[in-house]
Amino acid sequence: MADRGTVRQLNVSAGGVPKRAVPVATVTRLGLEGDRHRDHQHHGGPERAVCLFSWETIQDLAAEGHAITPGAIGENVTIQGLDWSLVVPGAHLLLGRHVLLYVTRYASPCATIAPVFLGHEFSRVSQKRHPGCSRVYACVLCEGDLRSGDPVRLVSAHETDRLVNAQPGAHASARAAGCQFKYLARASDSVLGSVVG
Repeated sequence: MADRGTVRQLNVSAGGVPKRAVPVATVTRLGLEGDRHRDHQHHGGPERAVCLFSWETIQDLAAEGHAITPGAIGENVTIQGLDWSLVVPGAHLLLGRHVLLYVTRYASPCATIAPVFLGHEFSRVSQKRHPGCSRVYACVLCEGDLRSGDPVRLVSAHETDRLVNAQPGAHASARAAGCQFKYLARASDSVLGSVVG
C-alpha cells in the first residue's frame, strides 16, 4: 500500500466547475486562495476547506468513458500515487512541507457535475454507491504554500502533534477551523495503524 504520493494538480475557480489548474496555491484555513464557491450551504467553510481526489480514480473513470479530467468535478487537489483506500475521514495528510490536512468527510456528489458523466450518472463518485471512488473534504490544521509536484503522505497522530506544535498559530488555526485537534489526532491512529510508524 502506498502511503505517499504527489500533488498532480492544484485547481481553483471563481465558483462552480470545472476548476482550472494553477501551478502554485496558498492554503489557508478556508481553502486555496483564489478559490470560490457559489453554494455555501454544501461547499466551503472550515470543515470543507479543501476537496481532494485521486488521479488514479480519474483515470479509471475516464477509461469507463466519462469526460473527466483533473478539476472537472471540483477537487482542489488532485493526488497521484497515494492509496486512496487509506484517505478516509480521520486521516491526516501532509502536503508539501507545511500543509497539514485532516479528512473530515466524503464529498457528496451533486447534479452540478452531472455533465461529466455518461448518462449524467454523477452518483458514480458517491461513497455510498461506489466505495473508494469519492472525493473527500478536509480541514486545514497547518497552512502553507503548495506546488504541483509536491509530495503528499499520510501521517500518524504522533507526527501530527509534532507538526502542529512546530508551527506557531497552528493550534489556533485548527480551533478556528472547527477541528478539535487533540481528539482528531487520536482518531487518526486507527486509520493509519500499521501503514505509518
